[in-house]
Amino acid sequence: MAKQKNVFTEYRNYDLPLSFPVLLLSGDYWRISDVPSGRLHFHNCLEIGVCHSDSGSLEFYGIPAPFRAGDVTVIPRNVPHTTYSDAGLASHWSWLFLDPKELFKDFLPKGWKNYDLLTYGFSNYRFIFNKEEFPEIHQTLLLAIRAMEEQKPGYQLAVRGLLLALYIEIYRFESTCASGGETLNAEDINRPGTSAPLSIAPALDYVENNYMQQFSIEYLAQLCHWSPTHFRRMFHEIMGTSPLDYVNSTRILKSCSLLCSTQESILNISEMVGFQSVSSYNRCFIKVMRISPREYRKQISHADSSVRSQAILEYSGWMHPE
Repeated sequence: MAKQKNVFTEYRNYDLPLSFPVLLLSGDYWRISDVPSGRLHFHNCLEIGVCHSDSGSLEFYGIPAPFRAGDVTVIPRNVPHTTYSDAGLASHWSWLFLDPKELFKDFLPKGWKNYDLLTYGFSNYRFIFNKEEFPEIHQTLLLAIRAMEEQKPGYQLAVRGLLLALYIEIYRFESTCASGGETLNAEDINRPGTSAPLSIAPALDYVENNYMQQFSIEYLAQLCHWSPTHFRRMFHEIMGTSPLDYVNSTRILKSCSLLCSTQESILNISEMVGFQSVSSYNRCFIKVMRISPREYRKQISHADSSVRSQAILEYSGWMHPE
């Protein structure tokens, strides 16, 4: 029996600004090759994209689904996927990355659940919405993208309103949908080579929501129903780093936003993001950012605000088409 080919999965982190947690990737150069990359990737935030031209396939957990011009894709955080165009084509896309919980926290009721549209919160999650069946979703997303591109006075408020309307429309559909479109079943998700990234999703979700708290790696393993040893091995294979380094990196990236947007002391910030001592925080910060928190804040304070809002994004996220 031939040895099964390894499936490589890439984690792409976007630390969105707290004041307006939205990132737009658009322009004519955002075109997708017809050559599959050979690896899946997943994000730490909600991705909403629109295909402007041509056609191809999106793979979710390694399972292909066709797309065509006009389709809108809604991919929650921690969902492994990849995109490639049909042979001889180079599909043109725009994407918005956002943190719904932060973006809509002043608009949605406190009891609102499943902010991030996590797939295990819906029985038949739909990733792709076509233009003909969902014209409102398509048009609202295009308006939000245009507002982000033009950046006229008050554009952030306009984008927030448009994305809220879009988000509620998607949430309403996912919550009430009883049919329509093919969905992944348990057999597909758990087949060899596709289940590992999905299996660590509970740990990634827990870290994202509780990074400021104290918890053990053993507890993260328990969330994934794995032994600590197996969890550490699989986590490193998927993420390319250890669970402890991932937790510390998450805390450091969260602290960068606080260093940029608040006047809190470095000691207070270290405690706010979950470090038990400022010396440990300083040491981890230098390891991740190659600079001390004090020097980082000093450099950022002299930077233009438009550059400041994107500095970490360019450092840690996917900013170029494949």
